[in-house]
Amino acid sequence: MTDCIRIAMWSGPRNLSRAMMRSFGSRADTHVTDEPFYGAYLKSTGDPQPMADDVLASMDCDWQSVARSMTGPNPADTPIWYQKHMAHHMVGPIAHDDLPGLRHAFLIRDPARVIASYAAKRVAVRPDHLGTDKQVEFFDREADRLGHAPPVIDSADMLGDPAAMLQKLCALLGIEWDPAMLSWEAGLRPTDGIWASHWYDAVAASTGFGAPDKPQPELTSEAQSVADACRPDYDYLAQHRIKA
Repeated sequence: MTDCIRIAMWSGPRNLSRAMMRSFGSRADTHVTDEPFYGAYLKSTGDPQPMADDVLASMDCDWQSVARSMTGPNPADTPIWYQKHMAHHMVGPIAHDDLPGLRHAFLIRDPARVIASYAAKRVAVRPDHLGTDKQVEFFDREADRLGHAPPVIDSADMLGDPAAMLQKLCALLGIEWDPAMLSWEAGLRPTDGIWASHWYDAVAASTGFGAPDKPQPELTSEAQSVADACRPDYDYLAQHRIKA
């Protein structure tokens, strides 16, 4: 197998991460991997997420083994390997600098919108579920390593002008822009995690990026407190976001 460019996109949940995975997966030169540390996270935390037993049964749940896989041979032997990672999954002994050779980027979203999206699925959420603290930790460590800020993409900016944002992101990642990233066929993919049947209804029905965000949602006081707890981390990362 040939070497490849490995891209680690560190996202929070309910954060356009599936559409971004579809976008990169639409490239003929790219293989995608969906949340490879999810099983290890569930095994370590016992977090009662939907389909947890199915996820545990379907995945490699060993932190070190997953990390070796993500830095090992590309199973599809494509020039680019896009890895969709959830920052809040990283509760074990592996951090971003245990994944040498990857090009790291960060996908953020206003916490109030994330909480509202969770609420629509009737799933309880805590501040740690958003992973903004871990995103800040990994961002700072990667910025120190590079000597400059790694790419940060706000989902609202991506929805506002997908073509311009993707072109800038590709340039910062050192890969060629491909217009195929703007659209895809509807449906699920063999590369989707087993949890897709619960979480991926919207992206499965989509054929491209959605419309720009609607006005800010109203939250219950409890939900607002979760969003408020995550806002300082979001605001910190948003200072470094790519702009179209």
